[in-house]
Amino acid sequence: MYDNILVPTDGSDTAEAAVDRAVDLAAKYDATVHALYVIDVDAVNYSLGTEQVDRIRQGHLDDMPEVKQAADEATGYVADAAESAGVPAEEHVRAGQPARAIRNAIDELGADLVVMGSHGRSGISRALLGSVAEQVLRKTQIPVLVVDARGEE
Repeated sequence: MYDNILVPTDGSDTAEAAVDRAVDLAAKYDATVHALYVIDVDAVNYSLGTEQVDRIRQGHLDDMPEVKQAADEATGYVADAAESAGVPAEEHVRAGQPARAIRNAIDELGADLVVMGSHGRSGISRALLGSVAEQVLRKTQIPVLVVDARGEE
């Protein structure tokens, strides 16, 4: 049923809440887990110069050890959980607007399921902050399992 399960992660507890579900499903369906870390270039654009943002977009992270470490830790957490369950995993890092980068990764990786965490915000806080999960849900044609960080689905 599923061959490639995409798990977007930023390394937060919210993102990690989805990892167990993704790994369980991958084990059940003999699927590969794809851990995806997205560097939000809109967020870093304010603190970095144009040249540095361009280097990030091109995947050059060696001169940005903090960003590289955060990406490695976030995707490594997913890969380690998958490895512990005997599930194949791949780690990916992309730069861009998070929801758009996730949708692009779905196509690039041939994902047939996305499992992602959500803060479970509602009302004005969701309207003001937006929701990457909601943006992915609205513009994606494949199933998306959203795991609420509070333990609700």
